[in-house]
Amino acid sequence: MTDTASALPAIRLKTDRAPGHPWVWSAQVHKPGERIPPGSVVAVMDAKDRFVGRGFWNGHARIALRLLAADPAETIDADWIAARIARAVRLRREVLELDTATDAWRVVHSEGDGLSGLIVDRYADILVVEYFAAGMWKFRDAIRDALLAHFPGARIYGFAETHVQKQESFDCRASEPPAPVAVHEHGLAFHAAPGAGHKTGFFADQRDNRRRFAELARGRRVLDLCCNAGGFAVHAMAGGAREAVGVDMDAGILDIARANAAANSVAVDFQQADIFDWLRAAVARGEKYDAVILDPAKLTRDRNKVFDALKKYFAMNRLALDVVPPGGLLLTCSCTGLVSEADFLEMLRRVALNAGREIQILEVRGAGADHPVRADVPESRYLKAMFCRVE
Repeated sequence: MTDTASALPAIRLKTDRAPGHPWVWSAQVHKPGERIPPGSVVAVMDAKDRFVGRGFWNGHARIALRLLAADPAETIDADWIAARIARAVRLRREVLELDTATDAWRVVHSEGDGLSGLIVDRYADILVVEYFAAGMWKFRDAIRDALLAHFPGARIYGFAETHVQKQESFDCRASEPPAPVAVHEHGLAFHAAPGAGHKTGFFADQRDNRRRFAELARGRRVLDLCCNAGGFAVHAMAGGAREAVGVDMDAGILDIARANAAANSVAVDFQQADIFDWLRAAVARGEKYDAVILDPAKLTRDRNKVFDALKKYFAMNRLALDVVPPGGLLLTCSCTGLVSEADFLEMLRRVALNAGREIQILEVRGAGADHPVRADVPESRYLKAMFCRVE
């Protein structure tokens, strides 16, 4: 794929100021006179016809441009993709030394690694490649080759969510899901099954938070709400918690959670239930848990529904407080990227006020360092994990 100044179509911005963000919305550009296929590499010019950079164009998507390079000397081709992936792998292996702690880590974190529209996760010998942009889908062969250079013999599973394919106008037929695999973090074993209907059954972004919670929960009675594959509960019990209960609506993921507990020789009571119903019944029984995790799935992708999401966060956190005794711990999380850290903290303030309880925020954490955040893309800091003490 060539990328010379003369060969590339040009897209002109409506302003002469630098965008300040790698995403440029359709309303911020002049519509080109010619049809440019979604995912094409284009030259980006400002309103005064000065070079801004190169990136992916998609006239059908809300994000019309994904800026990739500002240096006129950089060419967006297979070699460029390979160099960016190599840089991302070096960060994880040479700087973060993740291989010493886990074989489940994020290899590429989209904008955080300068590869807008691409996520790659490693689960032992499986690489899960998720496409968010038509441009990255066009480079799928280059991406595969680059990854195999660093992970020889890896099984690669590529996919894109249906709503992404519709928005971005590309057709990604997922390959056959690979056989499930065991992954390890901080000496514990977990199940990962990409493409099996539960994402992977394992979320590596909470890796360091699971270990930190286990340190704080030693000797305590643990309640893991929206427990998914039971990572927090298993870590807590392996770290010396007194007992643990995990609650989730999904019967299939609870089977994985039970297998995870068995693989680590710990006992966790996993129960299938809606957390609101379960908590109300627990409150009626007078039950108390002195270390509670609340880690629900993403509540919205729609900016117009952020207020509704915050109302739901308020409701579940307010109810969870009723099973936390004075001096108990609460780890409350949000992976809804559209909910800011400030909004989440404000929600907690209102929860404390409504409950007449004092909430001490001990630590504010996010995803592990294998999920780097570019300073000009705060949206990619999606995970909020608030470690609290409740009086």
